[in-house]
Amino acid sequence: MSKINFKGKVIECLDSETVLDAFLRSGENIPHSCKTGVCQTCLLRTIKGKVPIEAQYGLKTTLCAQNYFLACSAIPDQDLVVALPTEAEVFGRVTVQEKELLSTNICRLTLETTRALHYHAGQFINLRRDDNLIRSYSLLSVPDIDPYLEIHIKRMPDGKMSNWIFDQVKAGFSLDIQGPNGNCFYVSGEPNQNLLLIGTGTGLAPLIGIARDALYSGHLGGIYLYHGSRQIEGLYLHNDLHAMEKKYPNFYYIPCLSGSYVPAECTPGRAHDVALTHHNNLNNWRIYLCGTPPMVNTAKKLAYLAGADLADIYADPFEVADLRSKPRGLTLR
Repeated sequence: MSKINFKGKVIECLDSETVLDAFLRSGENIPHSCKTGVCQTCLLRTIKGKVPIEAQYGLKTTLCAQNYFLACSAIPDQDLVVALPTEAEVFGRVTVQEKELLSTNICRLTLETTRALHYHAGQFINLRRDDNLIRSYSLLSVPDIDPYLEIHIKRMPDGKMSNWIFDQVKAGFSLDIQGPNGNCFYVSGEPNQNLLLIGTGTGLAPLIGIARDALYSGHLGGIYLYHGSRQIEGLYLHNDLHAMEKKYPNFYYIPCLSGSYVPAECTPGRAHDVALTHHNNLNNWRIYLCGTPPMVNTAKKLAYLAGADLADIYADPFEVADLRSKPRGLTLR
């Protein structure tokens, strides 16, 4: 059993228990979200002692060098003295330039950064409210094309952050961001490789960013984007994607509906089922998956069985902290 000193309080960490679980069990509710090492909202810094190397997987080398670690991935084998992140080292500031309603329950935020942000379309940022509530949202914007960051937010029935954004945030608001994080983005070097992009809900946002980045980079292989929803209203950028399809001969948009009503221009079925039916040989394809963890995990397995190399399957799924009974992916969401 290890002891963790935090703000002068000693918290006992049981054997095989993570630092985050020990904190939550003791009533110390530090910022956290996915609990799987993806979102990086549970960053802590060691003042004394060392954490296992696994607790720093996925972190930037600059953060590792400053003894930052992920509380949800750290199972300590010694006593520690830890502190919350230094604001200037982890968080930046953005200003909301515009909020636009894309459907009844999905809005677009464009954000201006106060300093240069090096990122890839498809990665995600952590958005922090003044009360330290943090949520993760994927980036649709492409650095060399777009002057602002762009994220899409879906209003969740019990979503503290999404309802606040819909009801109170407006142009001129300032917010903190951390990141970018994530490995789900386009990498140039194989311009003839086919790309398969599968998403549900606002998991569409990073996929559009990845497709736009690939096209801007001169990608020649086919780019197939399958977006799934239960109802037609969920296909919230339907017209824009059809216009994009007409503009680029190697880009294909396939809207999928799993509900009872499916208009002629849509394909019946779940996006991952339709995609893997259309493409049953994915040898040497690159696959991007964005949506709920169950969809991502199922699609990853099916893609692997269809011949895709696991190293060519990219996804950043996670579950939101206060909606654990309703898991969803990065929206990045």
